[in-house]
Amino acid sequence: MLYLPREEGQGLVEYALILVLVAVIVIAVLAVLGPAIGDIFTQIIDQLQAGAG
Repeated sequence: MLYLPREEGQGLVEYALILVLVAVIVIAVLAVLGPAIGDIFTQIIDQLQAGAG
């Protein structure tokens, strides 16, 4: 019982690793779906401009 390991630092590292994993997944999804989402927004803007003109 002379040495009590500190678990607060370990918990923070685990949360940081989870956060990094989520960020990598979000970046990968946006890289794959980004152009398709951009095309959808472009079509919406084109339709709005055609209707206004």
